[in-house]
Amino acid sequence: MKVLVVGGGGREHAIVHKLSQSDRVEKIYCAPGNAGISKLAECVNISVEEIEKLKEFALQNKIDITIVGPELPLVEGIVDEFEKAGLKIFGPSKKAAMIEGSKYFAKQIMAKYEIPTGRFKAFDRYQEALKFLKETWYPVVIKADGLAQGKGVFIVRDFIEAKEVLDLMMKKRVFGPSGDIVIVEEMLYGKEASIFAFVDGENVLAMMSAMDYKKVYEKDEGPNTGGMGSIAPNPHIDKKTLNEIEEKILKPVVYALKKEGVVYKGVLYAGLMLTKEGPKVLEFNARFGDPETEVILPLLKTDLLEVIEATLEGKLKNLKLEWEDKKAVCVIAASKGYPGEYKKGFEIRGLEEVKEAFVYHAGTSFKDGKIVTSGGRVFGIVALGDSYKEAREIAYREIEKISFEGIYYRKDIAAGY
Repeated sequence: MKVLVVGGGGREHAIVHKLSQSDRVEKIYCAPGNAGISKLAECVNISVEEIEKLKEFALQNKIDITIVGPELPLVEGIVDEFEKAGLKIFGPSKKAAMIEGSKYFAKQIMAKYEIPTGRFKAFDRYQEALKFLKETWYPVVIKADGLAQGKGVFIVRDFIEAKEVLDLMMKKRVFGPSGDIVIVEEMLYGKEASIFAFVDGENVLAMMSAMDYKKVYEKDEGPNTGGMGSIAPNPHIDKKTLNEIEEKILKPVVYALKKEGVVYKGVLYAGLMLTKEGPKVLEFNARFGDPETEVILPLLKTDLLEVIEATLEGKLKNLKLEWEDKKAVCVIAASKGYPGEYKKGFEIRGLEEVKEAFVYHAGTSFKDGKIVTSGGRVFGIVALGDSYKEAREIAYREIEKISFEGIYYRKDIAAGY
């Protein structure tokens, strides 16, 4: 079977790596891919936004299944375009992807169908938002409505901070049209959790839980990033809590979308806060999360292709996922300055020295035959162990073997577990 993976980050490297273990996969293409992915798949120089070119490539190369990694092409309607051309593609439709593409849409669904989440107000006018922020409680969370690569969420402690964020979004328009609507949300307290589920339009099959480290600095300080590390399973989620998440959040939102005339197929991601009142939704994503995918997929024993086919065919109720009885820890190496401005093009040394962990490339490319940095998050080191402590020790021991100018990574991933 020929498979095309759309994307070029650590998540896609993890997907390609898992697919390469399937006996039924004969050829993997990845568009655009990266330096690490190129060892397992043929990289194709088409960006994720070029939906028409991706479709033509899939038709010309007789691709059996396309798997979409990032959110942008999903929100832009890649699934609808491929299906119109008779191509099999794994991911939600344009309408279904609105669960991630518009936080306001997601919040409205949750409010209407009583899915647990924080209280909120949405604004499309600057002065109205400013008036509310003068009178509201603090701290609050301010979010850009649309896609912002994980960087459109701000916790603000007072009105001065709130006005700065509002100016960034609605006046300076740092997130472009994604900031046309802003959501002001109550601050939720507890432990964060990430839950992915395969959804076939009807049935929901939850995966192993994970925990993401979003802040750039140790002790969860500094601005939000696309993720500086992750661990799986989430140490704060037991079977009872996972069951509660399935019954009160995952199944109800799939049902809610169906009632609204939207059939959801693909991976549904719930970013949650485990509060004293129970799990509450922070956000939904319409795809595999990053870097949680890098810790979840190495623990999956079931053939990923088999699960994807069952999802597309509406046969998830016949499937049970099998998992390794291990812990996984991912530490992300980033470029100096990330998530702000950073330089690219630095040679990465020592990759071949890593023997005990996976290196999932994110922002890497080839230059003059050498692997160089090409993004803010450069790679993730993923180690497995019988305990978090063991996996953590392996991950940090292995990451020290790799270097590039300005390398930065948090030193506290999985600490204390």
